[in-house]
Order: sequence, then structure tokens, then C-alpha cells
Amino acid sequence: MTDKIIIFDTTLRDGEQSPGASMTRDEKLRIARQLERLKVDVIEAGFAASSNGDFECVKAIAQAIKDSTVCSLARANDRDIARAAEALKGAQSARIHTFIATSALHMEKKLRMTPDEVYEQAKQSVRFARNLVADVEFSPEDGYRSDPDFLCRVLEAVIAEGATTINVPDTVGYAVPELYGNFIKSLRERIPNSDKAIWSVHCHNDLGMAVANSLAGVKIGGARQVECTINGLGERAGNCSLEEVVMAVKTRRDYFGLDLGIDTRHILAASRMVSQTTGFVVQPNKAVVGANAFAHASGIHQDGVLKARDTYEIMRAEDVGWSANKIVLGKLSGRNAFKQRLQELGVQLDSEAEINAAFARFKELADRKAEIFDEDILALVSDESVSADKEQFAFVSLAQHSETGERPHAAVVFTVAGKEVKSESDGNGPVDASLKAIEALVQSGAEMVLYSVNAISGSTESQGEVTVRLQNSGRVVNGTGSDPDIVVASAKAYLSALNKLQSKANRVAAQG
Repeated sequence: MTDKIIIFDTTLRDGEQSPGASMTRDEKLRIARQLERLKVDVIEAGFAASSNGDFECVKAIAQAIKDSTVCSLARANDRDIARAAEALKGAQSARIHTFIATSALHMEKKLRMTPDEVYEQAKQSVRFARNLVADVEFSPEDGYRSDPDFLCRVLEAVIAEGATTINVPDTVGYAVPELYGNFIKSLRERIPNSDKAIWSVHCHNDLGMAVANSLAGVKIGGARQVECTINGLGERAGNCSLEEVVMAVKTRRDYFGLDLGIDTRHILAASRMVSQTTGFVVQPNKAVVGANAFAHASGIHQDGVLKARDTYEIMRAEDVGWSANKIVLGKLSGRNAFKQRLQELGVQLDSEAEINAAFARFKELADRKAEIFDEDILALVSDESVSADKEQFAFVSLAQHSETGERPHAAVVFTVAGKEVKSESDGNGPVDASLKAIEALVQSGAEMVLYSVNAISGSTESQGEVTVRLQNSGRVVNGTGSDPDIVVASAKAYLSALNKLQSKANRVAAQG
């Protein structure tokens, strides 16, 4: 057994299954590069067979990433596996992650297959994958709720076929730490060839125990790979949080006795990038990366920290990236300084034209806002990548009038397929009027299920970041927009969500 924990990040695959969290190719590529800076061991880039868009994302990431293994998910069939292998061509280090459900409930109700059929399918799939790549991971979906005898039979067979990693998912977040840890331990003890593979844990957070279960799988069960996501992003209640599990192992090395390859100084940058890209705001009291994670309000705590930091701090804020330059640029900053800061933030723009466009947006923002924070830069680059994608709708300008005792009115100018249009409406407030004006012309028929405002940095001069979640015909999408004017940010977010609703990319749901 190794004394190192392998960190397998699935933000771009399982995390993206959060309703509305789908990302563009460029957004995925930017996050993958940040994960590489973080020194994540394995990046699960997507599910290549689910759509042409996901195939292209996996392919682009496989070609761009050099220091991490790039992985694609695939169901246990030849088509999915071949598609994954094709997308991973050119990767410095490639892995295929194939899965099939093994719980009685899933086999009967979802797959409509007998246990013997599942057993054969699992064997054949790993054999086929192993002929295409040297690194194959196998997951028995809903493994924790599977019959242990049957699970042992399946896992022994796939290891014999060449699976190099065995992942045991708690797919529905049903486990509790001690039981889950002992479950992994029992499987490893009962399967004769268990030492031929690395054991992995993949825990969902439905009962709030994903991190605890994962750590129990490591400490009690002997697992040496943890599957996780930045900010715990994922469908339903999310996944095991990368930043929490990494800092737990690092901070309590006295207990775990294990090493990590993660460069923790890039954790905060990764957290902010994922949050701003997906529109899923990090709660202030979130461990490690929340705004209050290292804040001390109690007078007793403040006194103790001033005398000796370790009285109340078990981690150093700078170790996870909090000490990075807070105020970096202003309106007198030049293009080279801006370009350098992009590199430090892990943002890589593909051409000088893109850098020039982002710099122009930066100068425009700097004229309206004295101090430009890292979060501002990430937001404007994110906006730039969206506008560069030639979306159906794009914001141009907005005028609104709001006065006590009068009904607010807004006029919004935006483009539809490149043609400029204008629409006006009244509303309960300036934001409501602006969004109603857009909808009056577009007539998407979408239902708004979330409207959220978040200050990017901590002052009234701050840019406001707005998230709008729309639902239409079973599709749920998030749109984000940022601007010092919250009404403008809201209009941008609404148009961003409408653009995503226009996307025809078909996705196949998968869960490991």
C-alpha cells in the first residue's frame, strides 16, 4: 500500500451534473488548467459519449494537460469506451473510467439485467478498455448498497481483467463513516487479488457526510484514492469537497500519516473560478474557502489570535491561497501587468486578440471602480469567454427609472443573432422591469427558479455578481452576469441563461 493519497477531481464531470452547472469548452479548459496548477492527480474531464460537446471538451483537455492524468467516464459498453479512448488520444496520461450498477435495486429497476448479465458486462467492458489504455478504473454504481457477495465476485473479476483502480461509490449518500470504512476494508480482505488495484472512494453528500465517509474509507478501509469536486459541487447535495478532504489529511497528518501531491496555495483560486463559472456561490461559513473561514468575530477569539495564531487557527490562511494579493490593479495599470495577473490566476487566453479584448473590458471597469480585485478579473474574463462564443443573445445597454411611489420602468437594448433590438417594460422594481423587458421580446416561456446576488468583493463599489436559474421543458440552466450596476448584472445573467437554454447539446445523465 502506498502512503500517498491520489486526488481524483470530478468537478468537470460529476460536478457539472448539478442542475444548471453545465460549462462551455473554454470554461472547462480554464478550470482544468487551474486543477493542473493545483497538482490534482487525476482530472475527470467529462463523459465523452454523452454528447459531441462533451467529447470535444475531453479531447481539448486531454491535449492541453500535461502534468495530470486525464480521465473520461464511460458506461460499460463498447461504444462508450471506444468514444472515451478516441477523445483521450494525445493525452500525456489517459484513463478510462467505466461503470455499471451492481445493487439489486438498480439492476432490476434501471438496467433490467440479471446479476449474471451485469457480471459478464463488467468483465467484458474492462477487458475492452484495457486493450485501449493501460489505466482503467471500474466503479460498481450504487456499490455501497450492493450485496457484498455479488460485489466481491464482480470486483475480483474486473481486477483479473486488468482494472487498475477499483472505486466503491456511495452513489446516493446513504453511508455513515464507520460502516462505510469497514465496508471497504471487508471487500479488500475478502477479494483475493485486491492488492492488484488501487482502491478508491466516491461519496455523495446527501446526509452531509461525504467528506467524513471518504476519510473513513481511507483510514479504516485502506483506500488510496479520493474522488471529489471543488466546493463539493455536484447534483443533489453535492460530492465530497476537495478542499476539505485535502486540508483534513494535511492538517491531521499525525492521524492519517499520509502524503498529498496537492499544492494547496491554489485552492482558493480554484474555488473562486468554479464558483464564478457555474454561478454556485460559496457559502460564507464554508470550510477552508468560505469568506468567514479565517474570520474571528468573538472578542476572546480575536485576542487569542493576536497573541498566538494557533490558539484558534489550525490552518494558515495563506496556505490555501488567502494571502494572494487582494488589491492588484487599477486604472493606471498597463497591459503587461494585466497579462501577468491573468497568468498568476491560472487564466490562459488563446490569442492576443482575446487578451486585448479582456484588457479593454478591464480598463472600462477600472474607470468605474478604483480597485480591481482578483475576483473582478475572473468575472470579466468569464464574461469575455461567453461573449466570444457568438451566443444568440448579447447585452448592449440598459436605461431604467425608479422613484418612490412610481412604478419602475426599464428599457433594455440587446442583440438577437447579431441584430440589435430594444424592449421596454414596467415591473415591481428595476431588476424585475429589466428582466420582464427581455422576456417580453424573447418569449422563452422559462420559469425563474433562482435569483441570487453576490458581492464579488467587500464594498459598495464592488461588482455585483448575479445568478439566474431558469427551467424550461425539463431543462435547468444557470446564467451569471457581473457589473458594478446590479440591474445591468441581472440583465446579463438573464441573457446568459437564455443562451444556455438555446443550446441543443444533448447530455446523457451518468452517476458513479
